[in-house]
Amino acid sequence: MRSARASYAVVSVLAAFMLAGCGLSVPTDPDGTLDRVRSDGVLRVGASPSPGWVDVTGERPSGREPELVERFAGDLGVEVEWTVGGEEHLVRLLEDGAIDLAVGGVTDENPWVDKVGLTRHYVEVSAAGATEEGATEKHVMMVPMGENAFQSELERWLDENGPDS
Repeated sequence: MRSARASYAVVSVLAAFMLAGCGLSVPTDPDGTLDRVRSDGVLRVGASPSPGWVDVTGERPSGREPELVERFAGDLGVEVEWTVGGEEHLVRLLEDGAIDLAVGGVTDENPWVDKVGLTRHYVEVSAAGATEEGATEKHVMMVPMGENAFQSELERWLDENGPDS
């Protein structure tokens, strides 16, 4: 039994070295979102109107979430290209790779969890219209499913620069 464990450990270490030698890094973006954003200099963001979170009545979206997105883009050294639409439309754009990120007062209790990636919640607020005392909403941003390097970069940034930091 002991030799089987030792053999397993040796094989695991060798596999890790081989993968590292192939240039594989974790986390990865199968579709290259983070690399594309950096090389093109453009972060394509969808904004869905949401009172208190996203206002789309001006020339560019404004509010809590667009301000966070603009600061994130600034730290990446890229510009933001905005697309305004409803959540369903933005989810389709994320699935198709047409946008890199979507905001709109989305919580971790949204119906799109099987279609897009969701960041960890970056802020928790009292739930509007809640019947339970102390009920809260955990707000997230939507990203393309499986684009883990991009999602990790955004989550790290939100941890360091978001509203609760």
